[in-house]
Amino acid sequence: MSAAIAPAFRLFLLRHANAGWPLPGQTDFDRTLDDTGFAAAELVADIASDRDLKPELVLCSTAVRCRQTVDAFRRATEEDVDIRYVDALYTGTIDVYRDLIAGQDTAIGSVMIVGHNPVIEEILRECIGVESASEVIPAGYPPGALSTIDLETRPNADVLPPGKLTAFVTPDGHLR
Repeated sequence: MSAAIAPAFRLFLLRHANAGWPLPGQTDFDRTLDDTGFAAAELVADIASDRDLKPELVLCSTAVRCRQTVDAFRRATEEDVDIRYVDALYTGTIDVYRDLIAGQDTAIGSVMIVGHNPVIEEILRECIGVESASEVIPAGYPPGALSTIDLETRPNADVLPPGKLTAFVTPDGHLR
């Protein structure tokens, strides 16, 4: 029996869970998860932890709803997770996300991005192809969903390499 070959790089994409509408005087940045979002973040984090879907490094948007979503992962893993909060993920384009993914130390073999649509969806489409992504997310990338993509080579800032979707967890408990 042969051992599984480790991917060149593993990328986790986590879209923040459902957030409530801003309260009067509250900015979009300060929106918090609603009750559904809190429950979804906990469920996806528990499934990911049970499946040992744990990154070496987490890059998280500084928006409140993203920080609340990643807190569920921190609790579920019961480990010290290296989480770095990055302002640029809040309003960043796909180029910003790519640069952040590719710019990590080559000793790091897996990174989780906790961010926002439409960029999370664009990254998934770039890595696994438009057709494959359309099969997985026909109605778009759901809030709170987590994808795990094994990339053929290490990422670079110009284009993320092709990869294979190895797991997709949705807040309704669906695991692919």
